[in-house]
Amino acid sequence: MRSIHVVPAISEEAAGPSYSVVRLCESLIGHGDEATLAVLDTAHMFSPPPFLKTFPLGLGPRRLGRSPAMHRWLAARAASDAAGVVDLIHNHSLWMMPNVYPGRVAKKYGIPLVVSPRGTLSEWAMGSGSSVKRWFWPLMQRPALAATNCFHATAESEYRDIRRMGFRQPVAIIPNGIDIPDLLPSEPSDMRTLLFLGRIHPVKGLDMLLPAWRAVQDRFPNWRLQIVGPDNGGYLAEMQRLASTLSLDRIEFSGAMFGAKKWQAYAQADLFVLPTYSENFGMSVAESLAAGTPAIVSKGAPWEGLEPQGAGWWIDVGIQPLIDCLNKALDISPEILESMGGMGRSWMIDDYSWGRIGSELSSVYRCLLEGGDVPGCVRID
Repeated sequence: MRSIHVVPAISEEAAGPSYSVVRLCESLIGHGDEATLAVLDTAHMFSPPPFLKTFPLGLGPRRLGRSPAMHRWLAARAASDAAGVVDLIHNHSLWMMPNVYPGRVAKKYGIPLVVSPRGTLSEWAMGSGSSVKRWFWPLMQRPALAATNCFHATAESEYRDIRRMGFRQPVAIIPNGIDIPDLLPSEPSDMRTLLFLGRIHPVKGLDMLLPAWRAVQDRFPNWRLQIVGPDNGGYLAEMQRLASTLSLDRIEFSGAMFGAKKWQAYAQADLFVLPTYSENFGMSVAESLAAGTPAIVSKGAPWEGLEPQGAGWWIDVGIQPLIDCLNKALDISPEILESMGGMGRSWMIDDYSWGRIGSELSSVYRCLLEGGDVPGCVRID
């Protein structure tokens, strides 16, 4: 079985789709399938995966990612008379021309199409961002999605987003996977660490985390707040100004961390926090748990299993729920938090391995191509 995956871009710093889509392709290949990943040639990579095919940007606004070369290549693959050139196209994300081309090509040549919105259909995402969305959706994106045979949602909440937008096609609910790192020793410290790790972006809820930290910082003088992540459109400076206005103590903006430094940050932390407004999955939560660090996550992200698994807290979105949870969680002994982290790590090993994720998605592909029993992960209601 040969699939083509399309995502606007990936980068060397593997996070978000740069991590999850690449690892998904690797997992499918590990199951004996063939996968090609088509992306725009916008970021230099020192070690690109062997299944990557890049395409130049064409004329037009960079934000739209127009690439006639990518469109022509997809059409040529779909139109080929050679057996097995491509069996299925899988589009990841929305809102750029590379996310439109798969629908156009699939419709014209009768190729099965799977679409992973990856958070782009959430109420928050639909109501925010560029004004381009107002015309791009009815003219470009929605018509391209009409060719979709099956959507892929990473959580139940994303399934509901797909249905809310009026799409009635089957939906495969399959989470992202996570690579389980070796457990790293934490360095001895008199201070305990509450860690945020992610893009410094309005959706992540830092505008709630900083006031919540102001409310609890005096009660917990042996805790510090570390904020790790790359700036997104100047929002870092805005959050630094907010921290100064609130007179926050023991807060550190550490910049972006990748690879070994990122995993060491998780290992050094006693507790992870993600007070997001909207997340289709929340890869940083999975990474934190895989590293053995328990988590506080808002209900803007689909991590309702945290409390049943004994690995953390799943709280309402808002400053006061976050204050209430921090007052409770920061008062817990290091030994209990370490035990909670261990339960989270076991959960990731059992349910979120890439081998399992690739196997489930491969079964969805085969059902679309060959018929037969519908996999249990697929919702048709």
